[in-house]
Amino acid sequence: MNSMPPATDQPEYRTQPHNEEAEQALLGAMLVNNRSYEKVSEFLRPEHFYRPVHGRVFGAIVNFIERGQIANPVTLKAYFERDPDLGAVGGSGYLAELAASVVTVVNAEDYGRTIHTNYLRRQLIAVGEDMVNEAYRHDLEVSAQDQIEAAEKQLFDLASTGDIKGGFIPFARSLEAAISTAEAAFRRTSHVTGVTSGLIDLDHKLGGLHRSDLIILAGRPSMGKTALATNIAVNAAKAYMTSNGVDGGVVGVFSLEMSAEQLANRILADETKVPGDKIRRGEIKDSDFPRFIEANQTLARLPLYIDDTPGVTVGMLRTRARRLKRTANLGMIVVDYLQLMRGSGMNRSENRVQEISEITRGLKAVAKELEIPVVALSQLSRAVEAREDKRPQLSDLRESGSIEQDADVVMFVYREQYYLERAEPSRRPEESEEKFNDRYQRWQQRLGEVHNVGECIIAKQRHGPIGTVRLHFEGQFTKFSDLDPNHSAHSHSDE
Repeated sequence: MNSMPPATDQPEYRTQPHNEEAEQALLGAMLVNNRSYEKVSEFLRPEHFYRPVHGRVFGAIVNFIERGQIANPVTLKAYFERDPDLGAVGGSGYLAELAASVVTVVNAEDYGRTIHTNYLRRQLIAVGEDMVNEAYRHDLEVSAQDQIEAAEKQLFDLASTGDIKGGFIPFARSLEAAISTAEAAFRRTSHVTGVTSGLIDLDHKLGGLHRSDLIILAGRPSMGKTALATNIAVNAAKAYMTSNGVDGGVVGVFSLEMSAEQLANRILADETKVPGDKIRRGEIKDSDFPRFIEANQTLARLPLYIDDTPGVTVGMLRTRARRLKRTANLGMIVVDYLQLMRGSGMNRSENRVQEISEITRGLKAVAKELEIPVVALSQLSRAVEAREDKRPQLSDLRESGSIEQDADVVMFVYREQYYLERAEPSRRPEESEEKFNDRYQRWQQRLGEVHNVGECIIAKQRHGPIGTVRLHFEGQFTKFSDLDPNHSAHSHSDE
């Protein structure tokens, strides 16, 4: 008869990751030489220590150093004399033991990194436990997708903890980067330093869409801001594909107003020259199908990604953009449009202006972190309609203070044709027929001059001049293009 094996499968008790010796060695090094703090000051905080008493000692040392005082066992003695936690490990004499046990202060940064790494591991355990507990909860208000988004945000926030990218950069290195950018632009035939918009006149004015820039594209409804942003996105994606990544960029579109299918319909109409409303209604001729097949072969290969999640927050946008940057080398973001985004929701008492401020600051932070241009569309206030001259101004931006302040470039889309068509003259009482005809002819003449012409008004630009770029607009295909398709990129005279 076989005997039962001994019970050795008892659950193993696991302590959370920590290294008490590293904590003691770092504190001792700082007490011996306060300059050791400089090596860990940018990434280490009191809460990163496993033992709370070590965190309090570290915090006290930091307070003394930052006040310009010497932090050593003598100066800290009175500070900790009545600390019960320190008393449990030997009182103020423990500080002297820490300092006396130091062999070298050279490894202070290594000790700090070890402490920080163990802190991250403990936080990962906590995040994992929270994920499990949240998944078990049956909360009708929170969907599984919301839980995934929250978990991703926690993980990305944790990944950026202690990830030091800041600090002073020698001017020589900054100068070298500027010269390299200028050299790259010189070698390009378009002389564009950033992501190309595919519109020669606009690229000439802006020099392309620059890395780390927040670009606001604003306009009243029906002016064509979505059309222009979509055209720029497709042009940038095409340039990236045809130049093997030299020009353009991989584009991510956050379409909060239109569905991905509606946006694809617009792009298809532009590519095939078949009006979008006819595509939707199925009014397609047999001769159109070869164009659809050809367009599909081109468009299906575009490095263009669309996210049509409604009411996306800045946190969600940042998470998804980071993911696309990591997996597909994201080169540009388009947000359609700003006012449909939501803030963090942490403070429900905030008014809309404060929420928009949070959103614009967040978008600018995403642009800087990922080093890509972010093009955000924005609505304009009704103040435009009350003026005789309907051309937009910076003050017309909704919640304009934060948008104007945070943006590197502010552009307005304006089509005079839209307003003229709705202002067809009618004969006034007691007006002679001759005067009415004269007024009507002048209206017709002006309408002919602005027919299919759109204006992109650059009202603010940190890197260059402001001014107006005239573009050709085909309403049935929702397409903006160069007003003079025959000119070259080199035909402009210096301004």
